[in-house]
Amino acid sequence: MPPPPHQKPENVLKRAQELIGVNQAPAALNLLHDHITSKRSRNVPIVSLEPVMLLLVELSVEQKKGKLAKDALYSYKNIAQNTNISTIELVLKKFIELAAEKVTEAQKRADELQSSIEATATENIDDLEASETPESILLATVSGEQSRDRTERAVVTPWLKFLWEAYRTVLDILRNNARLETLYQSTAMQAFDFCLKYQRKTEFRRLCELLRNHVQTAAKYSSQMHAINLNDPDTLQRHLETRFQQLNVAVELELWQEAFRSVEDIHTLLNLSKRPPKNIMMANYYEKLTRIFLVGENYLFHAAAWSRYYTLLRQSAAVVATGQSKKSDNPSATDADLQKAASFVLLSALSIPVISTSRSRGAMVDFDEAKKNKNSRLTHLLGMSTAPTRAGLFRDALSKSLLKRARSEIRDLYNILEVDFHPLSICQKISPILTKIGTDSEMEKYILPLQQVILTRLFQQLSQVYESVDLAFVESLAKFPDPFQISRGTIEKFIMNGNKKGDLSIRMDHATGVLNFDKDVFASSKAVHAGSAAGSAESPGGSVQRLQSTPSEIVRSQLSRLTTTLYTTCFYVDPSLRQRQLEAQQAALTRAKAGAEQEQRETLARKEIIQKRKEEASELQAKREKEKARQKRLQEQALAEAEERRLAQEQKEREEKRLKDERDRVRREELKKQIADLKIGPNALDIDLENIDDLDSNRLRAMKLAQLEREKNDINEKLRITGKRIDHLERAFRKEEVKKLADDYAKQRERDLAAYEKMKEQTLRESKEKHKESVELKHRLSRLMPQYELFRKSLHDRRRDEFEKRQRDAERELEKQITARKKEYRERKLREKREREEKERALREAEERAEREKKEQEQRAEEKRLELARLKEKREKERQETLEKVALQQRREEEAMARRQTEKEKERVPARREAIPMDRTASGSNDRPAGPPRLNLAGAKPSWRDREASKTAAAPAAAASSNGPPSRSSTPMERTDSNERASGPPRLNLPGAKSSWRDREAAKAAQGSSSGAGGPRDTRDSRDSREPREPRRDSRDRDSAPAPAPAQASAETLKPSGAPGKWVPRRLRESQG
Repeated sequence: MPPPPHQKPENVLKRAQELIGVNQAPAALNLLHDHITSKRSRNVPIVSLEPVMLLLVELSVEQKKGKLAKDALYSYKNIAQNTNISTIELVLKKFIELAAEKVTEAQKRADELQSSIEATATENIDDLEASETPESILLATVSGEQSRDRTERAVVTPWLKFLWEAYRTVLDILRNNARLETLYQSTAMQAFDFCLKYQRKTEFRRLCELLRNHVQTAAKYSSQMHAINLNDPDTLQRHLETRFQQLNVAVELELWQEAFRSVEDIHTLLNLSKRPPKNIMMANYYEKLTRIFLVGENYLFHAAAWSRYYTLLRQSAAVVATGQSKKSDNPSATDADLQKAASFVLLSALSIPVISTSRSRGAMVDFDEAKKNKNSRLTHLLGMSTAPTRAGLFRDALSKSLLKRARSEIRDLYNILEVDFHPLSICQKISPILTKIGTDSEMEKYILPLQQVILTRLFQQLSQVYESVDLAFVESLAKFPDPFQISRGTIEKFIMNGNKKGDLSIRMDHATGVLNFDKDVFASSKAVHAGSAAGSAESPGGSVQRLQSTPSEIVRSQLSRLTTTLYTTCFYVDPSLRQRQLEAQQAALTRAKAGAEQEQRETLARKEIIQKRKEEASELQAKREKEKARQKRLQEQALAEAEERRLAQEQKEREEKRLKDERDRVRREELKKQIADLKIGPNALDIDLENIDDLDSNRLRAMKLAQLEREKNDINEKLRITGKRIDHLERAFRKEEVKKLADDYAKQRERDLAAYEKMKEQTLRESKEKHKESVELKHRLSRLMPQYELFRKSLHDRRRDEFEKRQRDAERELEKQITARKKEYRERKLREKREREEKERALREAEERAEREKKEQEQRAEEKRLELARLKEKREKERQETLEKVALQQRREEEAMARRQTEKEKERVPARREAIPMDRTASGSNDRPAGPPRLNLAGAKPSWRDREASKTAAAPAAAASSNGPPSRSSTPMERTDSNERASGPPRLNLPGAKSSWRDREAAKAAQGSSSGAGGPRDTRDSRDSREPREPRRDSRDRDSAPAPAPAQASAETLKPSGAPGKWVPRRLRESQG
């Protein structure tokens, strides 16, 4: 089936609203979900999709369809994350707000139900089960829970679950986009508040793990576009604020394991941060650490955390006093706060147990590897370089003058436990202090570890005074005020634990009830040391006062005491020993001074070498790391590409398998439907569904057709038999019926007549009764007619007056409307008239402007035409002048050529045959040369022989008539022999043609021979021959050019020269003739 056509978001939104209007909200939700998740919606503008998404969110929250909302929100985020971030924030905030509102409404509804149930229970009503179903009664009987718990679980819990899923969905959507980071952090804060408000501890654990996974994912995919950058100070600061809130909520919910993990997360982020954290945040950090360590009974690090907290308070007070930081960025550091912190630092340090709880007797190391790793982690969490110790904490406290700032009872407690030596009155002196501490709820938690420390000090001091002591006496010494009393069993358990851990060496004799302190010379130095029973929490040189050394100490220090005594004796026996030692010391100093400078230079040189080697090593290491990173990046890229190809191939295979399975499923369903059809009816076929894969549609179709044919034949046969049987039966019925028809007709007629009479009688009776009642009603109502008429008349008059009044008002209103309409009509007509006049005036102005522009254009065209005519006339005149000059130049050239030709002929040796003149008069045939007659037609061109003869004859004629131009006459034609001219083809002396090189050479020779006798005329001719000629024109220009005006020379019209080869146009000849 093809997918439905894609619709516009506006149409989808309209259709969804229509479905909501007819109470089909689930259908509307499915429609919106399909539109948002469609691939075609990726190219739709975000502005159009936003209303669709908001409506989808509302419907999904109302119907608790969290999965549909999640899919739609993921699709919408992928569509809008690269173009519009604000719309994603708007939709997600709307989703959270609606879910939170539903939880609030559910809580109110649960309260109302509970109040109604309580009110119903207080009243003694009959139906006690009206507000409860049998299922709820059975559940209450089995579980024994209260009514309020059941109500909240039925009404509030589903919406709480939906709200929790909404928070998870929003956090998953926002986790990997840096531009949505602010909304991500605010949503996490809201989720923390949700867990704290409704005491959802399980959900809080899941939320912490979810946020932890998101940070790991952000660090893993930091190279993607818009990825979370943990190196950004602002981003890291927001994550720190979120983790601090997580820590606060974990402490409030008393989830100490999650609180410790949150502390580790904060420490990791602090190490990544390039910006120092605020003091108020670190104060909160250390304060929460104190609570975590106290719950975990890790008193050593609990005291160290209090010490760090007190140090931070002192630094904050100093910074605020000097004005180097804002007061809002630092915790409150008043005298009361400092006194409280100092008291807790000292009390927590005193509460550190001195007996170790992590190793057995005889162990050679303090901690195993796991304990070392744990202490190292805790040390780093506190920001300390070395692991804290009990003695180190006391030294730090004394250096900061904590005793002066702490409370007096805490100061007295320190002096009793760590300074004074009073084994018989230690518990008696501490009892009032414990009573004061017990009144404080915050300090009451330290009494139990303090009792362990007090018992430790008691046995340490007793071991220095007594070798054995009665257990009852010890029990009388270990007296504590109520309610902190300890039993004899507790004391024995403490002694056994101390012996087991190797911190005490006491033997208990239960028969006599005596405690024996071990005085063995070869006993463990740790156990018998009077002041070293502090285990891992106290240094060997403890703070307990020592009265005397034990036998084991005497034996162990015997050799050292002997060495010291012998060394002292040497000074008394040999007084020069001291002098020799001084001289040796002085010589050593002299040698040191002499080699100090050289040693310093060597040291500096060695330092420079070491520095260079360090730099080279660092550069080499950087190169290696860079190369390794490049190789790793290439490897990751190759792995990513391979993974992408593998995923694409798997996706392709899955898609092909899905399509194949879908086709098989469709085919099986069709086959099953066909088989089910074949199994219907009496002629049903028994087909095994297990072998359905062996069947095909054609075979089933043939089986179905055969079955239908059999059913058809069976039905036709049954119908034939049944019809025959019914026909015989009906015939028999009719034969018997004919006999009884007359009697039956008579009986039926009697029954009909009786029924008619009965109906007639009943109808008459009812009519009489109805008439009687109507008459009585008329008589009753006739008495009311006068009053009715009066009322009717008064009502008619009143309504007539009211109608007339309304009519007058309506007429007045009509007049007003008519007047207003007339006024409006007149104003509209005037306005239309003005507009029409304005339009006409504008049209008229436009026409005048167009006419004026047209006239101006015509005038410009006329001026242009006249200008062109003048220019044309001027150019024509110039052309005529040019033509006249050209004609004159050509005549001069011809005359010069004729003269040169004549001179050449005179110089030739062979005699020249004279040309016989051809007279075209009425002469006989004997007067002209032989050959065909020549016709001197108008416009006929002379032959080349005629032109050569003309040139020959023109030379003497030019010499004879040099004063004027020669007259045009019949030129005699002279035919020369072939020997008298140059070899080659005949030369045509065409108009405008240039002379050949032979002619030019001949002219030069003639000019050279006649240079002495030529005179000025030859000079003029040669000059004329050198004048430039007009360029040759095209025949079309000659034909189209007008006839040139005859040039005037010496006040006479130029006559044709009659030179051979000069062509004159016909129109010029006609005009001249």
